[in-house]
Amino acid sequence: MVEDILARVREAEGLKNAIISGVTLDTAAGTVTVKLVTDRAYTGSDGETAVAAVRPFVPDCFSLDVQISKLSPDSGMIKRRILSLIGEKFPALSSVIGEDDVSVARSGDGFEFEVRALGGARSENMVREVEAALAKCYCGGFRGRVARENIDTSGIVVEREAEEEEYEMPVRSFAVENFRPIEGGEKPSRAIYMADFNFAAEKAVVCGSVLDVSERAYTRSNGEEKPYFVFTLTDGTGTLRLTWFSKKKSLDKVRGVKEGESLACVCRSEVRGGMLRYTATEINYGSVPENFVPEKRPARPVPNGYHTIKPQPFTDYTQTDLFSDGTLPPCFKGTSFVVFDLETTGLCTVPVPGEMDGIIEIGAYKVVDGEIREKFSTFVNPERPGRLDPRIEELTGISDADVKGAPSYKDVLPDFVKFCSGSVLVGHNAVGFDFKFIDFYCRELGYAVEGRVIDTLTLSQRLLRLSNNKLNTVADHFGITFNHHRAEDDALATAKIFIELIKIKKSFPDC
Repeated sequence: MVEDILARVREAEGLKNAIISGVTLDTAAGTVTVKLVTDRAYTGSDGETAVAAVRPFVPDCFSLDVQISKLSPDSGMIKRRILSLIGEKFPALSSVIGEDDVSVARSGDGFEFEVRALGGARSENMVREVEAALAKCYCGGFRGRVARENIDTSGIVVEREAEEEEYEMPVRSFAVENFRPIEGGEKPSRAIYMADFNFAAEKAVVCGSVLDVSERAYTRSNGEEKPYFVFTLTDGTGTLRLTWFSKKKSLDKVRGVKEGESLACVCRSEVRGGMLRYTATEINYGSVPENFVPEKRPARPVPNGYHTIKPQPFTDYTQTDLFSDGTLPPCFKGTSFVVFDLETTGLCTVPVPGEMDGIIEIGAYKVVDGEIREKFSTFVNPERPGRLDPRIEELTGISDADVKGAPSYKDVLPDFVKFCSGSVLVGHNAVGFDFKFIDFYCRELGYAVEGRVIDTLTLSQRLLRLSNNKLNTVADHFGITFNHHRAEDDALATAKIFIELIKIKKSFPDC
């Protein structure tokens, strides 16, 4: 809608580069006020053109007041705004970009700017975001480029705001019951929780029910084929996939193991290809204690400060519907929500180490008292071997270079945990997809992200009558435009959808 209005407004010569700086609705007076900013001299005729352009979009029951003001930024103003935007959106790059690294020159109806920075996709992405942000603030066009330069970063010192106390994650265990030998050996007294087994070890005991077992074969160097087995076990706290290489004396007995039976396995874990792999060295029958209730592990404390990714203040200058009633339900008062979205290496949400796909981008917005106030956004290195799946690159536009040059998920997630602390999580299909990744990898690091998760997919299914409830379909219903399949954009669209859905429901869901 905004672009349609501006296209008509810009037919006036004096409003050729105009932008909408604000829209207010006074229901008591029955008046809609639209504020336009232009960088050109304008006439009364231009004002009449603006009124005629906006009037069809305002309901007949409201009168219309179009207010026009002139703003002509100079190069210095643009330069200061560029430096401010880089600091807000790209704190890591801002540490090596100073005033002397930005040059601005007027060009036609707008400005051209150049930023001397390290080359690569992140710098190019920075320039594109700065262009878009400038276009929202000032009239005219903005074109930027990166002047690639080798910057000496050896002297840069990154200070950590708050030192964290050393934290050692406790490893829990339970007594093994109903031991019966298959391969023999000593009866293990205790088995560690599978949820805690995320480290390399030469000899560890796990025990649980068989969810799946498959027999496969590999070819030895002498051409001989030998069978091996892959077991998927669960003990109620987590799931592990173990490989067992056959031994002649116990092969037939292991072949007899069926789904639903319970095993106690001595195994080793080692990092291969960047992932933890688990190999059973000894297999016997054994089970978890009857009526086993997992011991709750103390969660790692929420970090004292942000260390890798800091949230940025956010102001939404656009509206989902320029002329709708913006009054928020009273239930929003005193509330805090984090609306988030992820991009991942794939769609596998099976909580098995080595099988679960990885996170490559996090986008999140904090909604306080019904207003979007803060943004948390970053690419994430999932620390996976090999390149990103080309289909993921094509779908998201995220390149392998973006991911490889990004901070590790081990550094990003503690900051995300802090960002979410004290807030209710919200996402579109979050319960069925996104939250599973957050829960899995946070637990791997010792953090517990617990509490309610509101799913706007479920909420829209209950409240709207749509052909489907995909994110883009619901966004279209509310007139929200966004760049789909990028976490930051999806999260912002979801935040706006969430607010609109609660305006309809007038209360928060119980789920």
